[in-house]
Amino acid sequence: MDEMTRRERLIATITGQSSDKLPFFHNWRHSQTGWAERECRNRGMALTWTRPPYVTKFHGVEITEEQKVVSGQKIFRRTYGTPAGSVFEEEKREAGVGLWHGQRSWKDITPWKTEHLIKGPEDYKIVRFIVENTEYAADYFPIEQAQEWLGEDGLVTDELPHCPLQMLIIHWIGTTQGRFFFHHADYPDLVEELYQAICQSREPLYEIAAKSPAPITWCGDNIDSSLTTPTLYERYCMPVYKKQAEIIHGEGKRIAVHMDGRLKPLKDLIARTPVDIIEAFHPEPMGDLPLSEALAAWPEKAIWVGFPSSVYEMGPEATQRYAIELLKNAGRGERLAVSMSTENLVSNENLIALTSVLEEASLPLSLNRIEQIAQSLLAGALPLSPRGPQWSGISNT
Repeated sequence: MDEMTRRERLIATITGQSSDKLPFFHNWRHSQTGWAERECRNRGMALTWTRPPYVTKFHGVEITEEQKVVSGQKIFRRTYGTPAGSVFEEEKREAGVGLWHGQRSWKDITPWKTEHLIKGPEDYKIVRFIVENTEYAADYFPIEQAQEWLGEDGLVTDELPHCPLQMLIIHWIGTTQGRFFFHHADYPDLVEELYQAICQSREPLYEIAAKSPAPITWCGDNIDSSLTTPTLYERYCMPVYKKQAEIIHGEGKRIAVHMDGRLKPLKDLIARTPVDIIEAFHPEPMGDLPLSEALAAWPEKAIWVGFPSSVYEMGPEATQRYAIELLKNAGRGERLAVSMSTENLVSNENLIALTSVLEEASLPLSLNRIEQIAQSLLAGALPLSPRGPQWSGISNT
């Protein structure tokens, strides 16, 4: 087989096409730029870039933002004024937000909401007004630009906002002191009406995403069964994913959902969900579902693994050891890709340590091939880095 491009390898995970090597990639929003990133890309690492295919317009909504200082910490308050009243949210932002990747701080941390839009039942009608007076218009320039820049070095996906339930849980109501769950129990009609309003408002977005030039639509939903329980997932998420998939599949595209949490209780429901890529899947120890079990449970889906950040905390040698074990649980390696990170920065040393394993993972995988990779690392036959800091990799101790 001729050597494939990095983009072709990622596409092969969802088309059933054979690939020459296991694809591995770094998300632009978490990636450093410099000697280690360049070296890993030269050794086979792809880049992925997610950009929105739309712009948002509000009608009858006035948005203002102000700063205040509380206990020495800057707090940013954003207020939404409408004819139905006003609501506000507050967030903490670490240094670097707005100056670097994807509204993240220098340390790759997103702004932290300290106050959500919905605090009590009186806020629902205001947020519903905002939802019902939000317009989405197609804008494909960001995607076309990224595709031109990236070429065959990786893959550009378009993105949708969190699905309606996750908007409520994560962004608008929150789970501090169990707020969403109390609201869902105490004000079920208000929650249901707002959920339905979001669903209706979002439908034009699915058409916009389906017609974008990106081959995959990504939904960053942060699915975790400890918050999105099986009951909630089946009632509120599955119908939305079905609707999205009908429209996106109709244009010959695929859909990926960011499911980075504990998925074991959702395993059978996910199998019934018409999603093509389980993105950011975290095996143990951060997740609760072994990779081999996930591959068996979802035979029609691709799994893009998020390498666990807790393993990186133990250093380069532990990173390599875990990578070897990951390959042993990957079957033949088909329908699989590995993301260097889905949530955090990765040190230069860990990035190169993981690359030193994954660059050798030719497909189809076999236990014999994986053992050869492990032995080559032990013997020092696979160089870690000709330019950066030198260290020994896996040791015999």
